[in-house]
Amino acid sequence: MLIDCGLFQGEKELRLRNWSPFPVDPSSIQWLVLTHAHLDHTGYVPRFINEGFRGQILATPATVDLAHLLLPDSGHLQEEDAAYANKRRFSKHEPALPLYTYEEAVNSLEFFRAVDESKPLEVSSHFVLRFFPAGHILGARSIEVTARENGSVRRVLFSGDLGRYQQLIIRQPALPDLADYLLLESTYGDRLHPSDDFRARLGSIVENTAAHGGSVVIPAFAVGRTQELLYILRELITQEKMHSLPIYLDSPMAIDATDLYRRHHEDHNLEMDQLEAQGIKPFSPPDVHFARSVEESKALNDSRFPMIIISASGMATGGRVLHHLARCLPDHRNTILFVGFQAAGTRGQIIQSGARAVKMHGESVPIRARIESMENLSAHADCGEIVRWLGQFRKAPNKTFLVHGEPGAAQALQEKITCQFHWEVGVAAYRQKVSL
Repeated sequence: MLIDCGLFQGEKELRLRNWSPFPVDPSSIQWLVLTHAHLDHTGYVPRFINEGFRGQILATPATVDLAHLLLPDSGHLQEEDAAYANKRRFSKHEPALPLYTYEEAVNSLEFFRAVDESKPLEVSSHFVLRFFPAGHILGARSIEVTARENGSVRRVLFSGDLGRYQQLIIRQPALPDLADYLLLESTYGDRLHPSDDFRARLGSIVENTAAHGGSVVIPAFAVGRTQELLYILRELITQEKMHSLPIYLDSPMAIDATDLYRRHHEDHNLEMDQLEAQGIKPFSPPDVHFARSVEESKALNDSRFPMIIISASGMATGGRVLHHLARCLPDHRNTILFVGFQAAGTRGQIIQSGARAVKMHGESVPIRARIESMENLSAHADCGEIVRWLGQFRKAPNKTFLVHGEPGAAQALQEKITCQFHWEVGVAAYRQKVSL
């Protein structure tokens, strides 16, 4: 059994792993279980199937629906990027190839199976699964695997990506009773999210930019972050805390994901349920426009009036947002607002770091626009929220392994857990093997 099958992102050394043979024979894996749909947890699936996997892919209904959006889009973007690299001849490879194609991504969806998470799922005499809300995005779950072998039983808990408490849309993370072993994410293991009024700050950034005749470009993850932005912008405008500006959601996948957020009520928190009961459309601020076609997207680059553009990808690693950044970055009147984690080595992290220029499509683009970041909207629990989640365990796991974090974040969280709970905690190493 394999838990999650994502793309490596960030530094080149990590990205190259996507092209390496899988560490074990994919045909030897019978079940792939997904914690949620983000590409760093699902994006390798088409390649995995190309290499020989023929088992079942198990996930919540919302994760399956989101994968139907994310994976074909990922294949399409990789084909586009490879074609553009070949056209402009800025790739070191001749020809540049996609990791997988749109067609291969579509074909991979045949392997997906939606689970009934209302009860334990016995997939074989060896494995029983239980799913617990992780609070990260729609459909996100922590997964408990009960493994039986030779009369012994071990409960292994995979946290997945943990969400935050008191969120705008999604219910907060839940917790199973206990676990023998815990694999815990550590994305924000070394910091706390800001506690300032992020609604007021977002309104202020938009108002100040518009007053100078500029536009706000927001690279946003199509799943989760985009829906939260639409939710907050609707609040600010309808409560007259911000002037109404044209808002363009320039991402077909984000548009479709927003529809899924409307349809899947199982993860909605109480406030969302109440809004919908009142007939309010949570993701529809005034003067919002949904740009599906390439022509609509290109037309935005010809507009010079102040507006808000929300576009993927969230780390500016590809997609339509690159064309908006290429146009808006050189102009000091504009603002680029990052609302999510920027992994080391990504284009978003380079822009965020204060660089004077950034490379896009083989050209150096000067950075003169105002660069802002808001970590309040992060869908990842910070170190305080992770500790709060751990504090609900009835007894300590035999061992906790920290995964899914930069080395500094993982080490800081290791020290905090050791100090506060006196648990045995280790930072997992790539291709490490552990006997349970």
